[in-house]
Amino acid sequence: MTPAARSRLVLATAGVFLLVACSDGEATTPRGEATFSPPPPAPASSTAAAPGGIDLSKPQAIVSGLETPWGLAFLPDGSALVSERDSGDILRVPAGGGDPQRVHRVEGVDAGGEGGLLGIAVDPGYEQNKFVYAYYTASGDNRIIRFQLGQGRPRVILDGIDKARIHNGGRIAFGPDGFLYVGTGDAGNGSESQDRADLNGKILRITRDGTAAPGNPRAGSPVWSMGHRNVQGLAWGPDRKMYGIEFGQNTWDEVNVIEPGKNYGWPEAEGKQGDDRYADPIVQWSTDEASPSGAAVAGRTLYVAGLRGERLWTVPLGGGEPRAALNGDYGRLRTVAVAPDGALWVTTSNRDGRGDPRDGDDRILRFAAR
Repeated sequence: MTPAARSRLVLATAGVFLLVACSDGEATTPRGEATFSPPPPAPASSTAAAPGGIDLSKPQAIVSGLETPWGLAFLPDGSALVSERDSGDILRVPAGGGDPQRVHRVEGVDAGGEGGLLGIAVDPGYEQNKFVYAYYTASGDNRIIRFQLGQGRPRVILDGIDKARIHNGGRIAFGPDGFLYVGTGDAGNGSESQDRADLNGKILRITRDGTAAPGNPRAGSPVWSMGHRNVQGLAWGPDRKMYGIEFGQNTWDEVNVIEPGKNYGWPEAEGKQGDDRYADPIVQWSTDEASPSGAAVAGRTLYVAGLRGERLWTVPLGGGEPRAALNGDYGRLRTVAVAPDGALWVTTSNRDGRGDPRDGDDRILRFAAR
């Protein structure tokens, strides 16, 4: 980005949010794309159960020129917050797409390998408290912070999640029960996944203050489920059933139905094993077909983004075989989220060091609800 362009970006945003100075090395590709006029946001409760699914035949690139976008979460007005893994920046994308504006920088992000600024979540009570949450890799660990955009020092609500160049997990999302769920990785040490006292290789369930949520399998422990390798997708169906998406090692990637206290097998089991000690996945793919990351439910379909597989998987929750869309059309796909108007947003991840960047990468694609 040229000095003049950088200045325009700061000036355009300064009247709304408190910003810090831009860093060097920002994307040189223009970020704005043609906008659309979205309908008024639907109530959150009706979005998840909207009938008809998503029209995957007409993708619309609404943002381009992002640098390794990772997390994606929507504000009540329909605009979206996007975290950039390596820069530590959080950008705000208008509900209709177009030029994003940087509204926050998370300080102390130690980007490297698969680590950096990862998942992002918006508090269900945002209109009252303005809280946003982020999962990021710091100098000594992975941690979760709570903050208000552009305001002061964040509060660390959970730390001590082991970091590594691989398997940092990082997906966070509020469930329908109002608690924050956290997908962590094994940080390259599978034994941690089977240690109930360890935060790694788990799905955690915590309050907005970072304490263990009431009703967890073990009182005082944030652990909701265990035996995971690297959870990077969390989603809930209209019946409140929870799905966890994780990377396999050499054989099987998994979609699991997540139930409290269950053990999902890693490193003792990968894919369907029929072992009563471990919960089997409901769907599995070979690792070159998926390497699944983000996940979201629209209607009765679970949408799963594939990194290595470079495709968007659709999993019918009422039965039927999963199908793949966007096969290689946009490269690596990282995150999927349902917007307040029912549309599906998908981010690419071709600038993450493992992809083959194309003109305009990375971008956000929008698919309208039927």
